Amino acid sequence: MSPSPNRTASDVVSFGPDMLTLRGGLVLATKNLYFIGTAGSGKSTLTSTFGQWLKNESYDCIIVNLDPGCDSLPYEPDVDVRDWIRISEIMDEYSLGPNGAQILAADMLALNIGEVADVIEGFDTDYVLVDTPGQLELFAFRQSSRTVMDALGTNASMLAFLLDPVLVRNPNGLVTSLLLSVTVQFRIPLPMLSILAKADLLSEMEADAVSAWSRDPQALWAALCDESIDAQTQISLELLQAIDTVGAAMEVCLVSSETGEGLADIYSAVQHSLEGGEDIDR
Repeated sequence: MSPSPNRTASDVVSFGPDMLTLRGGLVLATKNLYFIGTAGSGKSTLTSTFGQWLKNESYDCIIVNLDPGCDSLPYEPDVDVRDWIRISEIMDEYSLGPNGAQILAADMLALNIGEVADVIEGFDTDYVLVDTPGQLELFAFRQSSRTVMDALGTNASMLAFLLDPVLVRNPNGLVTSLLLSVTVQFRIPLPMLSILAKADLLSEMEADAVSAWSRDPQALWAALCDESIDAQTQISLELLQAIDTVGAAMEVCLVSSETGEGLADIYSAVQHSLEGGEDIDR
């Protein structure tokens, strides 16, 4: 990765897990953005699209693939866990099925993450975009993921949690998705941005409704009450109240990798959370 326009390689004194130190003592944080979500939510595509958006805006970034089971990617990773671990090889060597191999791979990644982190530290960059495994539970709910994130650095890190556009079309589905995002944030206590990454799959009316519901818990409550009051809706009302009570962020950023909608909003949200809204010098 080439140096940023406002600094040169000779300015760099040292690298750390999530920052670099320049001559004169100035410390610039390298921001880690972890793309997390259920299978098929669009993590890899958004990682690729947002990375290209950053480069088009003259920001430095690298992309890290942490999924040892993917066959193909919509981007060329700068750091690829498959250089250390591959699901197909684990299945052959240990006579495991795909699910067992994924679990073992997650633990092997934690054991090898020091080597991966060393490679990442060799880059002078503003952003590290981390594409996590397709199976959400393997990354969010296993202790090995905490080991991985600790090694990569957490001081300037944020989660980008991707919601399923099919599920959020109705109020009950949105509450379910928000509950999952809140659960992930409790497991991984980092700032989180909830993203609907395939917003172009929704009609304009559906997208407007999801946006309004996510900004205003009372609007979502009213929409739930307009549904048939069955057991699912009653549970959703209780869950919504619990989410609101703990003060979890509910607002959803609508993004489309197809049209480019919302990519600038992701950048703004990350800068606001990690840099107090300050822009990166270009």
